[in-house]
Amino acid sequence: MPILTPQALDRLPVAAVELQSGDCLCQPEFHERYLQIHTDQKIELVEGRVVMSSPVRQPHSSRHFLLMTLLGQYATQTVGVEGGIDATLVLDEFNEPQPDAFLRVLPECGGQTRPYAGEYIAGGPEWVGEIAYSSISTDLHDKKVAYLRNGVREYFVFDVKSQLIHYFQTAEGLSVSPDREGIYRSTAMPGLWIDGPAFISHDSTRLLQTLQRGLASSEHQDFVERLAQQRLVND
Repeated sequence: MPILTPQALDRLPVAAVELQSGDCLCQPEFHERYLQIHTDQKIELVEGRVVMSSPVRQPHSSRHFLLMTLLGQYATQTVGVEGGIDATLVLDEFNEPQPDAFLRVLPECGGQTRPYAGEYIAGGPEWVGEIAYSSISTDLHDKKVAYLRNGVREYFVFDVKSQLIHYFQTAEGLSVSPDREGIYRSTAMPGLWIDGPAFISHDSTRLLQTLQRGLASSEHQDFVERLAQQRLVND
């Protein structure tokens, strides 16, 4: 498929630069068309197919907020780690998603992502999370494949309808089980302890208490030290 330059897109009729759900495009063409149509709607490219989000329902929104509260607390106490929400990720030639949430190690601290066109992120963040309502089939299939193939080390999906947590690690997409307390202990982001029962029941107090235990662990302290050392090496 030929890649259209921004100049070539400018010469196309308006209809030619529109995006429709289900369109099959490569990432460079999708990116340029997305910029051309000047919309705030969340539109993603997943395995070469355009995916347009449905209006966000409150059950999705509240869980998204809960997840970001958890990740925000983690990032603020983990120097060298940055979080994001709905940011464009350029993964490969056929994937440009906007995950609900992610955590990445900053490049200067040894992270695997890099800048793209000055304002975007290229490559897979170390940790990605999605809240799935109407998007569960995409999140657990094509998007899962794209994330894990492009270096995302851990992938968290909460299915709002079934009230289930799906947690995957490694490029093979192996499912991660919680410990006896129902806690998912991240290896990509040491100290990120996610209390599964608390997340499902929307118990924010317990969720954050469990996270504080993770942040006080030796694994988190060692991780922060490694990030600081890597920053010194790269300075």
